[in-house]
Amino acid sequence: MGRMVLGLFLGLILSSVGLYWWQGRAQVEEKAPPPPEVEEALSPEDLPITDPADMTGPQPPEASELTREQIRFFRYDRNRDLTITRNEMLSTRSDGFRKLDVDGNNLLTFEEWAVTTAERFDGADSDGDGRLTPQEFATTAPKRVAKPKCRC
Repeated sequence: MGRMVLGLFLGLILSSVGLYWWQGRAQVEEKAPPPPEVEEALSPEDLPITDPADMTGPQPPEASELTREQIRFFRYDRNRDLTITRNEMLSTRSDGFRKLDVDGNNLLTFEEWAVTTAERFDGADSDGDGRLTPQEFATTAPKRVAKPKCRC
């Protein structure tokens, strides 16, 4: 007997929820805006005739001037969330690390660093006197990559 009353009670609850849901949808559809009017499609032969001399186009967008520090910041901020994570900071250094890691074990020893640095120094010291002049030191600067020209 208890199960029968419980089943009847649950049936009434489900039917009232269904009725409430159905009435709610009917009210929303009742207040919905009318459907947009469909414009008649023009045939390709009916092109508009106009004089372009009196027309003006939109203004071109202006490029924002970034400071050198902002450009440097965005070089590290890969996902442009205005914060630099540790991984973003270290990701730009991974190619340099791989060049220094001669044996490829992902461990940079002092010897690997010292040998690479000494070879770089010897390559820059053109007269072999063990000292770098300002002109010789300028050759150790990173090479600037030329930006491709726009083919507009």
